[in-house]
Amino acid sequence: MRLRPVDLVDIFVYLVVLGVFIQLFPEVISESFLLALLTAVLLKVVLEGVLYVKKRIVARIRGTHSRWVRVLNVAALLLVLPGSKFLVLEIVAWVFGDAVYLGGFLQVTALIIVLMLARGGVRRIVDRPAVEAHAD
Repeated sequence: MRLRPVDLVDIFVYLVVLGVFIQLFPEVISESFLLALLTAVLLKVVLEGVLYVKKRIVARIRGTHSRWVRVLNVAALLLVLPGSKFLVLEIVAWVFGDAVYLGGFLQVTALIIVLMLARGGVRRIVDRPAVEAHAD
């Protein structure tokens, strides 16, 4: 596995969003900048894994003609969606203990949604061709 420039951009975006959540929500706690940075890296790794699993399940849903296989994959997707939030909470608690706390299920859900939206927005800006960027 190789670190790409877009991965560094994602980590920076995650760090900024996490910092905003730390400032705005008293339930979201990181004892230091270094812990926030390490949390952003951890979120990048975990969320990439979750996105990989979700994409595989969706590909199976689209690729099968069997109703039962499709139903099982939809059920798996419905378990992965909320389960991934609990996974994030548990991994952060396991790795950082009481030094980092991302709040409860609702805060983590909001955090992950904002992380994905910010990531997509920044990637869209970064991936714009240079000619298009000069036209603005």
